[in-house]
Amino acid sequence: MQKNVLDTDLTGKVAVVTGAGGVLCSDMAKVLARAGAKVALLNRTVSKAQVFADEIVAEGGIAKAYSCNVLQYDSCKAAADAVLTDFGPCDILVNGAGGNHPMATTDKEYYEPGDIENEAVRSFFDLAPEAVTNVFDLNFLGTILPTQAFVRQMLGREGCCIVNISSMNAYTPLTKIPAYSGAKAAVTNLTQWLAVHFCHQGIRVNAIAPGFFAAGQNKKLLYNEDGTPTARTGKILAATPMGRFGESEELEGTLLFLVNEKAAGFITGVCIPVDGGFSAYSGV
Repeated sequence: MQKNVLDTDLTGKVAVVTGAGGVLCSDMAKVLARAGAKVALLNRTVSKAQVFADEIVAEGGIAKAYSCNVLQYDSCKAAADAVLTDFGPCDILVNGAGGNHPMATTDKEYYEPGDIENEAVRSFFDLAPEAVTNVFDLNFLGTILPTQAFVRQMLGREGCCIVNISSMNAYTPLTKIPAYSGAKAAVTNLTQWLAVHFCHQGIRVNAIAPGFFAAGQNKKLLYNEDGTPTARTGKILAATPMGRFGESEELEGTLLFLVNEKAAGFITGVCIPVDGGFSAYSGV
């Protein structure tokens, strides 16, 4: 196994990553394994997580994929029981499952006269309630339910922590995606609430807020089918002082720092942006 960038030693620890079938969370699972953790990769479609679990094992790590629907507590509890049987109690939980829904997204950044009557345009008034609910459930409830299932295994034990995956949308809502922005703001708020609620149990709870990463579901928003950048890409890069998208590997250091008890043992309730300066730039 390769050494991790902070030499964080997680030998003997059990790490659980939800949404591990995706690009960013699968990379997080890999770096936790490289640090010595036994990693459980949870995903609704288990075959997607299995691909990355196999890659970890091929590198010499310990990993296993599990089916888990983060919107169903019984599914989360079943996964928690299976991980407990296979690896032991959970020490690190990364709540990475999340996403958006096209029917909870507006077509335009700004409302224009006539949009409300135009059937070809999805305006704010056309946002489907069930889609908005789906986005909130996936991101917010999808953080609460796995936490309920796995924190039971952390109670009364030292050195346990949770890392939630928020977004830069939680700080400044992006145009077109009101439901996703609101849901991620809720995740950041929940991170603070959980940090206070479990602090007497020694469980630290923090979050990472990725900026713009050209991976997974973002690709369709950032690039046209012919590979050329969209107009939205131009606006994003103009608002990102470092002038580029992030790479999944650039989340590794923040993750390893937050799960490292020696480095971050007195840190709880924070959300760290990894955004190339996006949150610091006023546009002027």
